[in-house]
Amino acid sequence: MQPGYPPQQPQQIDNNMTMSIVAIFLFWPLAIPAIINASKVNPLIQQGDYAGAQAAAAESKKWSKWAVIVGLVWIGIIVVCCLFGGLAGLVGGSNGTN
Repeated sequence: MQPGYPPQQPQQIDNNMTMSIVAIFLFWPLAIPAIINASKVNPLIQQGDYAGAQAAAAESKKWSKWAVIVGLVWIGIIVVCCLFGGLAGLVGGSNGTN
């Protein structure tokens, strides 16, 4: 530190932990790497490795986005299949009564 200069504040980097936690409820296989990378961000900032922290945050964001996308698509497929299955049961059940 040089005299006359105020101490530098550490950069604020979003670790995306909230998005990673939400993603674990939607599709956990892809959310686990997101949580692992999100947990690396703060220690890297404390060590002064801002580039490493930024890279870990970007990886966390990538994995959590994929987990959310895959999870929502999976839920959508399940809902559509349940709706069509229910409708097929209603249509098929009304024709088979004697």
